[in-house]
Amino acid sequence: MRQNPSFAMTDIGEIRRLVDLNPWVTLVSHTDDGLVASHYAVMLDDTRDDLTIVGHVGKPDDVILGLGDRELLVVVQGPHGYITPRWYGDVAAVPTWNFVSAHLSGIPELLSPEENLRVLDRLVDRFEGDGADARGLYTLPNDAAFVERLERGTVGFRLTPTRVTAKRKLSQNRSAEVVDTIIEGLESHNPVLAAEMQRAADARVRP
Repeated sequence: MRQNPSFAMTDIGEIRRLVDLNPWVTLVSHTDDGLVASHYAVMLDDTRDDLTIVGHVGKPDDVILGLGDRELLVVVQGPHGYITPRWYGDVAAVPTWNFVSAHLSGIPELLSPEENLRVLDRLVDRFEGDGADARGLYTLPNDAAFVERLERGTVGFRLTPTRVTAKRKLSQNRSAEVVDTIIEGLESHNPVLAAEMQRAADARVRP
């Protein structure tokens, strides 16, 4: 991802927020057969306060990706959407695409079966929620043998990135009035991007 200083996102807390809110990522690896990509959910490592993430892949994706043997690129995609030049006013302009994204690269560490089970358990708890009918990894009818078979069919990993590129392109190069117009235009059909732009705009004017 080509970086632009005007749009660079370097705050670790902001990148952690991006990962936490957008856990469905793309895993990209360069293999002897060319580029391969897979899609999985990841989480921040709850024992760290950096950009370390944990997750798992189903076998044989670990072999296909060369997991643990070669560099892995994790693409995190946040809110994004089309920006029409109509919102710029009566000036020469072309459309663009606003977005928030991060690329985390490094060689992942493979997890032990026990660590992998903990990650799987956290993933289920995270997305099941805490409703009365929520089903955890160990909730019946899932018995110990079933969970053990599940773990054997997956490979857990921990990735502490050695390279990070994060970008938040949210019309920072436009006037406050134009940004307000874009946010208003987005609210009806892309409220998530509108809210992200409002949050960024509020941060820029904060003393």
